[in-house]
Amino acid sequence: MVALYDRSYSPRALAEHAGSLSQFAGVRLMTLGDGVERGIRCLEFRTGTGLRFTVLVDRCMDIADCEHRGRAIGWHSPTGFRHPGLHEYEGEGGLAWLRSFSGLMVTAGLDHTLFMHDDEAGHYNYGPRQRVASSLHGRVGTIPARLTGYGERWEGDRCILWCEGVVQQATMFGEDLHLVRRIEADVGGDAIRLHDRVVNHGFYRTPHMLLYHINVGHPVLAEGARYLAPIRDVVWAAHAGEGYRASGVGYAAIPAPQAAFHEQVWQHEMAADADGRVPVALVNDALGFGFQVETAKAQFPCQYEWQALQAGQYALGIEPSTNHVLGKSFARERGELIELEHGEERRYDTIFTVLDGRDALAAAEARIRGIAEQPADPFPEPSGDYPAIVR
Repeated sequence: MVALYDRSYSPRALAEHAGSLSQFAGVRLMTLGDGVERGIRCLEFRTGTGLRFTVLVDRCMDIADCEHRGRAIGWHSPTGFRHPGLHEYEGEGGLAWLRSFSGLMVTAGLDHTLFMHDDEAGHYNYGPRQRVASSLHGRVGTIPARLTGYGERWEGDRCILWCEGVVQQATMFGEDLHLVRRIEADVGGDAIRLHDRVVNHGFYRTPHMLLYHINVGHPVLAEGARYLAPIRDVVWAAHAGEGYRASGVGYAAIPAPQAAFHEQVWQHEMAADADGRVPVALVNDALGFGFQVETAKAQFPCQYEWQALQAGQYALGIEPSTNHVLGKSFARERGELIELEHGEERRYDTIFTVLDGRDALAAAEARIRGIAEQPADPFPEPSGDYPAIVR
């Protein structure tokens, strides 16, 4: 049965109340028409509970807007959802990615994540190409998808909204990696299910790294909001050292927007539940409102927390990653870098859930604390202990 408007509907009963499901919920293909966003195809999902989000087909099928009952969840930066044709991947010494950085979720990869890096290219067997130069967070986030389908599907009494597409990151004499992305949400539900497959279609052995930059904004993010996670250890902090406490902002409690705040990034070693799942949430107790990201520890063994709490760019990022924060060279030296042969693939299954009401917040917090109690000290000393990643 579909739960809507405080009652349950069979497929027949729901159909009796309107000429089309789109009155209540659905997926609609649209094209943005103005400014830097002009020409971007997007899919609008509405589940009927007040959950609405958009998928940018022409930007890696990432999630841009996200709101629940009129309350924003997804973060909007000053850049807007910039058309990929305007993006200059090599610009600003590799930092031009920041000019296209906005939305609830931005995908980083597929062969590189994190800061700029030059890698050996001998495995691509092309003499003039000695190095692979990668900019911040890789190329995939500004590549348009080939949309392979979208719509609504009934499975018995359950109605699933879905879309699927393929994002191809490829070059001559280099990588040919395909991201096959499927996004689902149930009519009557408050969760978004993300299913990704990354497949090597080329015939070179190719590095693979993946990171989701999941960015939560106001009003979930607000003074007094709390970051909840089953933290076993704080591995690394970008601002560690003599000035570690200078900002006055620890990992767990969120302040109001700051006039001159420098971003802070932490790597936390997370514990998983009995099913190997890792839930992380940002909760606003005053509003009774929150947002949870649930990943598989085996798929994303590493997690970062990004705090961009400066005025005008106020955001918190939950960042599951295939690798430690020290990047590709560190991963290769430790034998932890994923390398895919032709036809090999990796799968990633992630769930985003709106936490609506104090009961939902309490249940999420109880689940997270039942897996591991996070540090009481808002400035836990980073251990520098990077656990081995076993693939």
